[in-house]
Amino acid sequence: MKAVFITYSQAYNEEIVDVLDSFGQRGFTRWTDVGGRGSVDGLPHYGNHTWPEINQAIITFVEDDAKAADLIRSLKELDGKSPDLGLRAFAWNVENYF
Repeated sequence: MKAVFITYSQAYNEEIVDVLDSFGQRGFTRWTDVGGRGSVDGLPHYGNHTWPEINQAIITFVEDDAKAADLIRSLKELDGKSPDLGLRAFAWNVENYF
């Protein structure tokens, strides 16, 4: 099982859920009003007067490792369409779950 953590500009909100739906990923947890900035060249997303944009984050748990890799690949393709918005996805192994 893999945990897939996705951080993204709020502008992507509907598209991210559509990608999850296309993979049959019904369950997820979303955080709203998540601030941050890209590690390389991303603009700050602080939700304030100077930097008004804000991020959101989702975590979902994927049973199949290959499916998790395909999900991340699809998210990377989505990011490639509008790289200035900001979208990152990370996966790691999950143990001891119920």
